[in-house]
Amino acid sequence: MLRRLVLAAALAATAAGAQDRPVVATVNYPLAWMAERLGGDGVAVLFPVPAGQDPSFWRPGLSEIAAIQQADVIALNGAAFADWTTRTTLPRSRLVDTSAAFADSYISTQAVTHSHGADGEHSHTGTASYTWLDFDQAARQAEALAAMMQRRIPALSDTVAGNLPQLVDDLEALDADTREALADLRGSTILATHPRYQYFARAYGLDITALEWETGAMPDPDQWQTLAAKKAETGASLLIWEAAPPKEAIAQADELGLRSVVLSPLAGRPESGDFPSIMRDQITALSEAGEG
Repeated sequence: MLRRLVLAAALAATAAGAQDRPVVATVNYPLAWMAERLGGDGVAVLFPVPAGQDPSFWRPGLSEIAAIQQADVIALNGAAFADWTTRTTLPRSRLVDTSAAFADSYISTQAVTHSHGADGEHSHTGTASYTWLDFDQAARQAEALAAMMQRRIPALSDTVAGNLPQLVDDLEALDADTREALADLRGSTILATHPRYQYFARAYGLDITALEWETGAMPDPDQWQTLAAKKAETGASLLIWEAAPPKEAIAQADELGLRSVVLSPLAGRPESGDFPSIMRDQITALSEAGEG
């Protein structure tokens, strides 16, 4: 109930702040960050997913749907991200699938059903959806979002056109720097606690074997046993966590001979920092951990 009240207040604040500004609604934080960069103070960005919930599987209530439906632009990630969008009536003229241009290079996945705490039981199936972890693809998503904002919000066209080149440059620089930083990790297997990193692995030449652990939770004995077996099988020395686990988990992974690195995909809005600064810090940590 408290989360609903906080979210309702946030929606009201967005509506109040948007009285004289167009609204761009997004399904994840990377797109929200892009919209903020593109529109500046001239746009209100609506990203209604509550803190602590996974935007991949979050389902909006009636008030959130109503607010999203009224937005001038509704930015979807595509690649089966936020599947509630396929079961909700949204104005097609305002929708932009930001990954549609590279849909032919989506990565197929196997179906695995499990639970994520408050997010409930769900299945990773069909298509890998964290497209923006290939930062070149993220730049293409920014371009698609910019084109839609210019079309739907003509008063902001010059602003968006002026801000897009720097946004694309920042993402392409992040892409190039990541390739360089992780070059020494190519050819070695990395373990990950969750299947989020398919596009990241493909883009930067990594071999990432994913487990199915609940984000931020302490693994149970069976999971530790599986991890030990995977380490023995692959020879991996690095373990990527989607979110910071308990300190005891870090210590136990270390006892198995695995160096731990937190690499948040940033699907949800971080408490501080922004997309490129956090990603750079995480990639630096991964690179340094790979050096042993």
